[in-house]
Amino acid sequence: MKKHIRLLFGGSIEETIIKSIEDYIQSKDGYSVKAVPFGATDDTVSENTIDILYTSDDDIKEHLNQRGSGSNPFGILPHETCPTAIRSYGIDKDLFHAIDDILDAEDAKSIDVLHCNGEAVLGNLIIGNVHGMNRIYNDYTSCLKRISNFFSDLAHLSFQDYTITTAKGNITSTAAAGIMVFEHNVSGMSRNLLSENLSLHDGKMHALILSPSSIVSYLYYLFFNYFLNRLFMEKLPRSIGLIASSRLEISSKKPITYMQDGHTRSDSLLSLEVVPNAIEIYLGRNMADVKDENVQDEKEIVRVQGLPKGEISLMLISQPIPLLPKADEEDFKELFISLRQSSKFSSAFVVLIILSTLLATTGLFQSSAPVIIGAMVLAPLMAPIISFAMGVLRGEKELFLESLSTLALGVATALIFSCLYTYLMPLNVLTDEMRSRLNPNVLDLMVAIISGIAGAYAHAKSEISKSLAGVAIAVALVPPLSVTGIGIGWLDLEIVYGSFLLFMTNLAGITLSAALTFLILGFAPVKRATKGIAFTSLFLVLVTIPLFFSFSKVIEQNQISTQLKKIGTLVLKENRIVIRVLSVDLSQNTPVIYIETRSQTTLNGPDFQTIKEKIENTIERKVSVNILSEVQLD
Repeated sequence: MKKHIRLLFGGSIEETIIKSIEDYIQSKDGYSVKAVPFGATDDTVSENTIDILYTSDDDIKEHLNQRGSGSNPFGILPHETCPTAIRSYGIDKDLFHAIDDILDAEDAKSIDVLHCNGEAVLGNLIIGNVHGMNRIYNDYTSCLKRISNFFSDLAHLSFQDYTITTAKGNITSTAAAGIMVFEHNVSGMSRNLLSENLSLHDGKMHALILSPSSIVSYLYYLFFNYFLNRLFMEKLPRSIGLIASSRLEISSKKPITYMQDGHTRSDSLLSLEVVPNAIEIYLGRNMADVKDENVQDEKEIVRVQGLPKGEISLMLISQPIPLLPKADEEDFKELFISLRQSSKFSSAFVVLIILSTLLATTGLFQSSAPVIIGAMVLAPLMAPIISFAMGVLRGEKELFLESLSTLALGVATALIFSCLYTYLMPLNVLTDEMRSRLNPNVLDLMVAIISGIAGAYAHAKSEISKSLAGVAIAVALVPPLSVTGIGIGWLDLEIVYGSFLLFMTNLAGITLSAALTFLILGFAPVKRATKGIAFTSLFLVLVTIPLFFSFSKVIEQNQISTQLKKIGTLVLKENRIVIRVLSVDLSQNTPVIYIETRSQTTLNGPDFQTIKEKIENTIERKVSVNILSEVQLD
């Protein structure tokens, strides 16, 4: 039995094209065709009839709205007036390829259709401004075009309140720049977003809610949208919420302006519903990657944790978007409870300070790095410093004074016990571990700054709080204090100055970087934080001045060591001497070079003098040389 094709064409289609389509279909075995203007009355429809629509998006939507149970399957041909239908149903842009896709298909596909206020939606529904999420970018889109759109969207950012209710009664109230709603597939970012989860039969629509709470988070979203052009459902930026449900109601205090398939409209309430298996359609070849199996699932997806709520939501609607994000009330409350607890002086804090100080001092006398690392893990000083940073940032007097008091008592306890330990210790040798903490420089400051960022972030994010032990090891707060106590016990001001400068470097670096981290994470308004940041920055500048002098010495030491490597070996009276530089000490007026020599015979005074002269000629300055000589027998 022949299948009957009814070609429904729009009024703007040329007759010659209609005739070529008819001829092409009739050339196929088993098909008859009749061309009918769209909307005209036709009584020739039978169970064996296939409708082929060659018309505009508006006509295709009308056709969808009129579909009922038992309606004939249909296909769509590409025309310049139906771009939305072409993208939504994967129609090939070649007219005759599209005809082949319909005629060669075994069966039409039963698919779901999204309705908005009772009207079918071909592609998507855009509420407000989704800032490029619905644009199509490919490898041929010029970078200049993307940059132009990037700055255009950056200049047009505004928010409106929305309340979204799902089929199961989940309610989300937030402020958003825009919302994009679609069923199975649309153009642009959502196709990339859901490419691995795409289905024609899941019975759900997907709502992407764009709501950046700061300029920083908005720029982060725009960067991914315009230049990476790829988002993943499981790893959406926090500025995008995702809701998947069979029904949604979207309301607002103001009229909702939205665009449905290219038409701008306004309503006070949007009722959205997915009608399962609403139509039988012959999909185009560009929909080959879409899942065809029935995957009806009543489980909803509601991922809106990163969207603004309450006070932040109201702020975004009534005020300009802030540069930095503001932490929500729940995160803020949880962090402050933790920081207030950390700022308190307690018996446990005292015990840990004493134990870590004694352990660190023992490790310093042993010159044992593992023992000193153990002391770093035990040390509780990082917690009150982070609390102190928050107190400085927000100007919280109680938190500031309590954490400062705890920190001062902790420092005093460490100095007292390390000093007493040194006084009772019958050793008076400056070990390598002690010496390494006497000349802090800019690199030590960088360690403190990075550790402060890590410490503040770990406190703000409870899920990574286990990393705090690593932060304590990195910044090493107690060992410098132990060295200071050793200097006090030995009455050596040079040791006291160098080691305590290292501690103050750590304190200043951690405090400022932790405060700035909390500021960026939104735990304080910029205006309120200005005074505390300025005070801490001034303190850091004062500490940094001697560090630059120390760093210049490190650079000079490195230069001297590099020059001395050129010597390598000397031959004196057929005696081959291998020279290795151990260290360079620039703390005295005359540099002291520590070297190790290996030779075939024992070196004498003239040999040592020759080596010294060779070193002075190489670096072009007078030096003192400390030689560790070793005879290597064949």
